[in-house]
Amino acid sequence: MVKFLQRSIVIEYGDTLPNWVTILSVKDKLKQQMLESQIDKGESSAIALALEFPTSVVILDDDKARKIARHLQINFTGTLGVIISAKLKGIIPSIRPLLQKIRDTNFRITNELEILALKEANEF
Repeated sequence: MVKFLQRSIVIEYGDTLPNWVTILSVKDKLKQQMLESQIDKGESSAIALALEFPTSVVILDDDKARKIARHLQINFTGTLGVIISAKLKGIIPSIRPLLQKIRDTNFRITNELEILALKEANEF
């Protein structure tokens, strides 16, 4: 499966991406600019690109971006959803090391959400 990222997300990511990732730019810059008045550039570019690929699923963790995506009927998941899915599909053996890495960053996760994620991943 090919994964698409908007160029501004790549810049925000700040690291080398795997070769299976295809970098695209949003065609409708006006939609992206309108979204940028409400949410940050990374989320706005992801949502604008998702509007151009209606069957896509966008990874969004920001509550305001999720509300907008829901309103625009865009399929989305969060970082934890991706990690849990990878565990349940056998791609990774455990979500615990990734949760620790998340805790070491500026990504905010409550204890309750972490426990829920562990339960969903059958690790609690």
